[in-house]
This record gives sequence, structure tokens and C-alpha cells, in this order.
Amino acid sequence: MNALLMRRIALCLVAVILAAGCAKPPPPPPSPAPPPVPGLRTQKPYQINGIWYYPLPTAQGYLEEGIASWYGPDFHGKPTSCGEPYDMNAMTCAHKTLPMGTYVKVTHLQTGRTVILRVNDRGPFVAGRIIDLSAAAARELGTFQKGVAMVRVEAVQHASVQHIGSNTYWKVDPVPSFRYGQFAIQIGAFREQANAYRLKDRMATGYRNAQVLPGTDGAGSIYRVQVGYYQDILLARKDLDTLRNGGFGDAFVVATEGK
Repeated sequence: MNALLMRRIALCLVAVILAAGCAKPPPPPPSPAPPPVPGLRTQKPYQINGIWYYPLPTAQGYLEEGIASWYGPDFHGKPTSCGEPYDMNAMTCAHKTLPMGTYVKVTHLQTGRTVILRVNDRGPFVAGRIIDLSAAAARELGTFQKGVAMVRVEAVQHASVQHIGSNTYWKVDPVPSFRYGQFAIQIGAFREQANAYRLKDRMATGYRNAQVLPGTDGAGSIYRVQVGYYQDILLARKDLDTLRNGGFGDAFVVATEGK
């Protein structure tokens, strides 16, 4: 091989190497999107520390007195029970049973100071406490330093200002009600599938909509037996009383996904 040919080959190799060095590296794969916060069925009964809580179907006429506490930095930015991030600087609160979105008037019984708050979380799960205020609400009410205070909690309608042209109106939001929807009554939960279907078959004579819903929990498979189909939670609770008096002491009403 003569010197001229070797020189041409060397120049070609150099050009290939330079071209490879100048090529842009492939872009990194896109980061996976964060998982969405699941929409929580906030009207379903739920259990905390072995205690069952039954959310109210409506906030109409709600009034209670008891101890208020507040929660802040340890929960800031984390999902609330309704799915939105907790903002300790917003005028919100946590309540064990009021429907999400309810507005409440909280009155400090010692000073008479009041705040209007929106329920967007569940709690507090401490004996004797009836409401957990955001940090901002506690400051506004004057309970931030002490931490707890005796308060009165009342469900209220909320009004927001509306501007139409040069006129100003107040739009009043109704007190939320969850009386109407789709409900069933859960009468049992079993590890053994056969036991669940035996109960379902026994109840089928009195309840056309008796069914077994398979699922899982932290300990493995579980089979839930539900009966009835109601569009008014008051009718469901009427049958619930009958079932409890008939031997199903642990039965409770659940919201369903629909039929």
C-alpha cells in the first residue's frame, strides 16, 4: 500500500471520529409523570385506630362545641383526604364527619373571635378534639400559641362576591348534602370465599342486589358481602337498623360506584 493511499485512509478515519464527537447525544428519556392523587370517596365510612367514622350525609343544622387544635409544617404540601395538597396558610380545617367542602364558622368561646373555614381534610383523631385548624386559621382565631381552645363549630353558607359590569352581587353557595347517591349495606367480610358466597346466597331471598365483592387488604384476599341498592342514604340507614337488630351488628352503609 503506497503512502498516498495510507494518508487518505487516515484522513477518512479522522473525519469519522470528529463527526462522531460532534454528534449530539440522544436526549434522556422523559421523567415519568408523578402519579395522580387518587380521588378519595370521602363519604364512605372509614376506620382509624380501630374506630369507625360515618361521614354525615348533610351539614344542614350542624353545631358542636369542643376542643380545637391545629396542624401545620409536618403536613404542609401532603395530600388531604379530599385529594388537594394541604396548605397550612389557607383558611381550611379537618373534621371527622362533615362533608368535604362544608364551610364552618368557628368561634373561640373565651374571646368571641370567629373565622370561616372550608373542610378539606379528616381529623383530628385525638380524644375530645372536634376540629383541626390550619396554621393560618389558628393564628387568625388566636389559638396558635396555646395550641388548643374551646370552640363552637357551626355549618354555614358561604357567599362569594361576583362582579357583573358595574354591579356587585353575592353568590351564596348551598350547604352541601350527600343524601342522594348510590349506596349499599356491607354486612360481612371474609377471608374464605365460600363463606362469603354462603352468606350472599342466604341474603338473596330478601335482597335482590346481594353480591360478593372480592378485593385485598394488607393481610391478603378479602370478600365483602353487600346487600341492597339505595339512592337515598336515609332509606339505606333505615334498612341498616333492621339488619343490625337482626344480628349484623357490624353492618354499615357504603357509597358504591354504581350499578
